Amino acid sequence: MKPLRNFLDRIHPYFMPGRKLEKLYPIYEMADTFLYTPGDVTQGDCHVRDSLDLKRLMTTVAVALGPCILMAMYNTGLQANRALLALGLSRPEGWRGDLLHTLGVGFDPACCLANFIHGALYFVPIFLVTNIVGGLCETVFSVVRKHEINEGFLVTGLLFPLTLPATIPLWQVGVGIAFGVVFGKEVFGGTGKNFLNPALTARAFLFFAYPGEISGDGVWTAVDGFSGATPLAIAAVDGLAGLSSHMNWLDAFVGTIPGSMGETSALACLLGAVILVSSGIGSWRIMFSMLAGSCFLSALLFWIGSDSNPMFGIPPHWHLVLGGLAFGMVFMATDPVSAAMTRTGQWFYGFLIGAMAIMVRTLNPAFPEGVMLSILFGNMFAPLIDYYVIQATIRRRQARCQH
Repeated sequence: MKPLRNFLDRIHPYFMPGRKLEKLYPIYEMADTFLYTPGDVTQGDCHVRDSLDLKRLMTTVAVALGPCILMAMYNTGLQANRALLALGLSRPEGWRGDLLHTLGVGFDPACCLANFIHGALYFVPIFLVTNIVGGLCETVFSVVRKHEINEGFLVTGLLFPLTLPATIPLWQVGVGIAFGVVFGKEVFGGTGKNFLNPALTARAFLFFAYPGEISGDGVWTAVDGFSGATPLAIAAVDGLAGLSSHMNWLDAFVGTIPGSMGETSALACLLGAVILVSSGIGSWRIMFSMLAGSCFLSALLFWIGSDSNPMFGIPPHWHLVLGGLAFGMVFMATDPVSAAMTRTGQWFYGFLIGAMAIMVRTLNPAFPEGVMLSILFGNMFAPLIDYYVIQATIRRRQARCQH
């Protein structure tokens, strides 16, 4: 890597103030700091020095997302190959079928390699469009504002594809991520200044702008002519009996069920949670309180029961493995920028999101999945929660000083 280091050092003067490429310095700085440790480090004793900078923090989150990414590719291919088998087709139409036939991989659902490669042909294009379009938006804002291109988009570029169905049109992916980056983050000043999660903002935009492609019974249709309802759609109509007839709880926990690509596996999310909590990056308070809020309300509704609403009959342990609850709990609600920052506030913040997610799922038949909207709602209330927690602490300390 020394030749690359020498090359970057040699072109560095051209990006300095007053030189020809001055306006493109954010692009140079992004490449330099992504590949190497920043050359400018704190030397004085008046600053807190830590080995965990923004780049390493975001890299750790990307590593924690690894199990979800691998599972997204495998399960997407598994569902596609199962659909082919159910329809009696030997191969899918289009470029994916031609490429897989050329590679000689096959379309056997029992073959892990066939499932993984088939699923990668759905995930990788969505991932590339997300990062190309979103990265371009980040670069334009950084060049205009003359500030660094932060590594925050590294995680957004991974999170957003995982929240999408496999067959969403690529132009919608580009429009969605552009909206999320521009209106969910950059208009507020960029990384660290946004109060909404950019990836969820992008998904919310697609949810309301193009509901047919991102929600409902046809959310997973990787093979033309095959439409499979998501588990939550089944539960909303047929309740627990309908769920049990289509899958068992272990299948839902592992993630071999239809759904958005990265949200089906609670097991993969659990592995990611271990990495985030052990590294001190993800807040275990938010995860635990969101788990408590969702379990509390789902258990209460299950105990109350309802003859007219099948969702009341779904027990808490099923809610945890359906939809995006586990994924949102581990990766979305714990976003350090948009989440509550005080320790006490994190308990209220997580409980609010967990309870509201179950409330939307069960009490509002128009939205079979409520995790996304609940987290965005929690994002908006996070500053208010922190404010009242801080004010309560100030009053308590003032009262203690007076005595």
